[in-house]
Amino acid sequence: MKKSYFKYLTINALEERWGMYVTTAGYSKVDANEHYPNQQHPQSHELTWNRGRILNDFYLVFISKGKGVYASDSTKPFEVVAGTCFFLFPGVLHRYKPDPKVGWEEYWVGFNGYYIQNLMQQEFFDRQNPFVFLGLNKDILVLFTTLLETIQVALPGYPQQIAGITMQILGLINTIMLHHESPDDRIGKLIAKAKFIIQESFEDNLDMEKLAREIPMGYSSFRKSFKKLTGESPNQYHLNLRLERAKNLLNTTILNINEVAEQTGFESVFYFSKLFKKKNGVSPKHYRSSEENNVKDSVNMSDK
Repeated sequence: MKKSYFKYLTINALEERWGMYVTTAGYSKVDANEHYPNQQHPQSHELTWNRGRILNDFYLVFISKGKGVYASDSTKPFEVVAGTCFFLFPGVLHRYKPDPKVGWEEYWVGFNGYYIQNLMQQEFFDRQNPFVFLGLNKDILVLFTTLLETIQVALPGYPQQIAGITMQILGLINTIMLHHESPDDRIGKLIAKAKFIIQESFEDNLDMEKLAREIPMGYSSFRKSFKKLTGESPNQYHLNLRLERAKNLLNTTILNINEVAEQTGFESVFYFSKLFKKKNGVSPKHYRSSEENNVKDSVNMSDK
């Protein structure tokens, strides 16, 4: 189960010179009938439906589950459904909220800089129509997850890294806007939906037969189509996501092996270590040690 998280970042002269910087990013799960916003934000970012809000930076909000409504000085009230993202532009009065009967899950990132200001002036993204329907696109989830993890780890140089990830997000959205999927590719869309659900819940134990019914497809057809389009069975795809996530945690955090196993949804550290070694040829402990040695070797070489 993902936990709500957000961070507001202090921008220095280096980030400004870089030309693009991230001011804030986060994820929030809002249950049905829960007060919104359900987190305490700085006064400059407080949002109420009655008063609305004006911000100084550009923002992108992606709704991965649920639905709600958005309105601004530039647009009429618009129903926002799962798979929709919308832009917030500087100086524009806006407001949005989840449907109280349903709730929603939202990801967001705020950004600015002279490069971004120039990009937005080129009208790749429309102030009068700030909505883009991405559908159940797993790549957007991967990028937002990577963005938030990079902020949480906060290794040296991470502000430039998260600026790059944000540009990847904008590039993905622009690509989707320019190249719509064929409406006739029903099976492809159903499998894309399945991949989205698996990506969103990769740390959970998933019942693939139940997932097939949810899409909806018969399980046999679902499994066959999934493997044809991805090269892996649904269960193997799910397992590989968890193991890749584990590698990332071993590389970028100080979590111990038990904690890594827990965060990637494995019931026991023994089972996790067994599967990790089978896929990567070494145990999680030896994998981390070898990666640390590689980093030290790189540092030593650069000092010569």
